[in-house]
Amino acid sequence: MKIKKGDKVKILLGKDRGKEGAVEYVLAKDKKVFVSGANLYKRHVKKMGNVDGGIIDIPKAVDVSNVCLICLSCKKLTKVGYKIVGNEKMRVCKKCKKEIK
Repeated sequence: MKIKKGDKVKILLGKDRGKEGAVEYVLAKDKKVFVSGANLYKRHVKKMGNVDGGIIDIPKAVDVSNVCLICLSCKKLTKVGYKIVGNEKMRVCKKCKKEIK
């Protein structure tokens, strides 16, 4: 998967189109990511034990095809390429050709 935990991404489609955030969690098998502050839904929860009830925000996953990586060096939306150096496979920005950490 080309997008990893900690990457800064921009949402391209959906109700949160245009929002930017960091990837909190990746579901590689389902090809989905959780983006901080995006795709939040309200959930009504009853009081159980010492946990208060009320309306809470639940983050839901966004499909990987609906997000685009923001390169840290050139600050542009970019696709991810790969470059093999020695025995290591590195992610590379397609626009500025620099390594993505």
